[in-house]
Amino acid sequence: MSFFIHEVPIPISYFVSSNGKSKNREKILIFLNEIWKIAIEKQQEYATLKKPLLKASAIKPSQKRKHMKEIPEHFQGQWITTAEFCNLRPQNMFHRQLDTGSLPVSEPERQNRHILFRKKFTMKGAVSTVIRISGDDYYKLYINGVRVGQGPAAGYPFHYFYNEIDISRFVHAGVNTLAVHSYYQGLINRVWVSGDRRHGVIFDLLADGELIACSDESVRCREHSGFVSAGITGYQTQFLECYDAAAPEVGFEGPEFDDSGWECACIHRHADYRLFRQPSEQLTIEEIRPEKIEKCGASWRIDFGGIFVGSLRFRASGDRGLEVVMYFAQELEPDGSLRWKLRANCAYKESFLLSGAEWDVLNQFDYKSFRYAELQCPAGCRIDPESIVLEARHYPFVLRAACNRNDEKSLAVWKLCVDSLRYGVQEVIQDCMEREKGYYLGDGCYSLLTFCLLTRDYTLMEKFFDDFLRTAFVNRGLMTCAACSFMQEIAEYPLIMFGLLLEYCHLSGNRDFVRERYAAFADILDFYRENYAEADGLLNRLDKWCVVEWPNNMRDNYDVDLTEGKVCDTKHNAINAYYIGAVKCLNKIARWIGLEPYADAAALQAAFVEAFYDRERKLFRDSAESGHISMPGNIYAAFYELFPDRAGVKNVIAMIREKRLSQSLLFVTFPLLAFLKKENEDELLRELLTDDQAWLNILAEGGTRTFEGWGRETKWNTSLFHLTLTFGAAFLTDWNISDILSFSEVPHEKH
Repeated sequence: MSFFIHEVPIPISYFVSSNGKSKNREKILIFLNEIWKIAIEKQQEYATLKKPLLKASAIKPSQKRKHMKEIPEHFQGQWITTAEFCNLRPQNMFHRQLDTGSLPVSEPERQNRHILFRKKFTMKGAVSTVIRISGDDYYKLYINGVRVGQGPAAGYPFHYFYNEIDISRFVHAGVNTLAVHSYYQGLINRVWVSGDRRHGVIFDLLADGELIACSDESVRCREHSGFVSAGITGYQTQFLECYDAAAPEVGFEGPEFDDSGWECACIHRHADYRLFRQPSEQLTIEEIRPEKIEKCGASWRIDFGGIFVGSLRFRASGDRGLEVVMYFAQELEPDGSLRWKLRANCAYKESFLLSGAEWDVLNQFDYKSFRYAELQCPAGCRIDPESIVLEARHYPFVLRAACNRNDEKSLAVWKLCVDSLRYGVQEVIQDCMEREKGYYLGDGCYSLLTFCLLTRDYTLMEKFFDDFLRTAFVNRGLMTCAACSFMQEIAEYPLIMFGLLLEYCHLSGNRDFVRERYAAFADILDFYRENYAEADGLLNRLDKWCVVEWPNNMRDNYDVDLTEGKVCDTKHNAINAYYIGAVKCLNKIARWIGLEPYADAAALQAAFVEAFYDRERKLFRDSAESGHISMPGNIYAAFYELFPDRAGVKNVIAMIREKRLSQSLLFVTFPLLAFLKKENEDELLRELLTDDQAWLNILAEGGTRTFEGWGRETKWNTSLFHLTLTFGAAFLTDWNISDILSFSEVPHEKH
């Protein structure tokens, strides 16, 4: 039997031993402290013989993760929604990737719901007016007809974010109007924790610290009928939009809008959120004007000069029901037409239905990643070309670093990477902003490091650590994507994060932050050791997918069956190099905060050499069963300093000179370049950064942002705006990489 918290089962064995006695009074007190809103009847309902989603060993005492015991914010307002959602019990979305017996149910009838709220409030006179607001899945906030914010960053219900927005300059004495456009997508994907039947909005409005309005049943509510699905694109990533300007809800955000026919909002009876202020900033909305507009018969073709993340806005006029068909693309076909069926498995075709008014303005809620747009206009339709803008959305970006080279090629690579991060980073660091919009742990470590090196702002990195540590409620070995409904586990991703934490230590100097999370990081390695380590300490038979390098044609024929979705029965090199590297990182971190080393890395390294090192060829084999030698099998070992002799290190450098970057991409390339930097191979490092077949090839192919490969044809589904390869800039600016990423043993330091 299990108790359930946030629909996650907590086995009774966690509290009670086999003889029925309490295991630990402290555990019980911690458990009770964590439950804030679960009624007795809910406990009785959930305490049924359901198949557990997790093994008992996957639930660890919460004192392991002290930083997650923050006190949630109390709101005077309540979670409000529609009558359809208010009585729905949440659906559990979380399970181990290979646990196919616990899959959530897709509910198409509740998907793609645009739900509006309006509230009038009266102001007397105030120096400061702020609103605390959140929405699930997402909201856009308007005050007196002006959009003033949107969010929140995605989160789990037990740690859900709210935004605090200063709206002082948007309000006035007298009657004001607050309007919210909320969205419940309902798809199971990498974007949000959606499909869980949780929808709603909550807000408190304060003038000089005093509550003047909040979300309750007096708020007016209605579903927006003007947003009709034009299909689903990407990997179940988003609904394309058909916007009907004749819908009666158009203009709902304006103060003069008549909402007398709307319903009153309903209190969500099963809202189980714990709210915390979002530690990161809200997005910047930047208007991008077209670089080129061309009239082609009845169509308009627009080029914004580069790929951006956002939505299109323009105004048009024509008879009611006339349809403007809109295409969006990241590149052009050879004949100059738009390639709106993107390489990245997105088909960007949407529409705009006119109302017959003098002018209609296109309103798009969700975002796309595009450079080009084409508007196909029917007879009798007029477009105002002066009104065409791309509303680009991105995280605030202030460049505080400089390129340490002044040659033309290096500066071109630098600009490519900087621009990609400037315009690509959203509320979180994503891999690509069209096909998946995924908050990936592995990819994010390298692109986020680079973002922080460029901006000297570590807020997103700190949030990144906490977001992924919170995924431990599904599996102590963490999940691949955070704050979403898509369950995937990639074995090396959590291990890569130890390197990022080590880099954070030195770059930020924030020992307190690291101390508070040390036990949680140690628990990840405990999980790997307890579940996968053999007698020699090395890992085998992982039920998490090991990628090694991606796409698989860039693995240099790594000789291991890495099929996703099954246990890997081969004891192999890459995952063990990552594991030992993570142990080395944590040992350095422990010393830095005044603790004893986590584990004996030397014994693990000796076992690694014994299992995989070819002493005749002076290189590492891919597995204990294979004689094949590859780039991944040696780059990771070289980066984490696992070679038993200098001859092997020199052989790796020779391998790099021969293969260059032809057998490395998203995951091998960063450690490869870092290894060269540590070995003082500065000239070879410079050659690779400015190699015509790497970043410069992206530019040669017309790229304005980093690709998901060295060229458009690298993958079968190449995104032309993908953030991982922005790490090129990390090797073109100054930071003490050789010392930070040195893994040699040093004497214990006291701090």
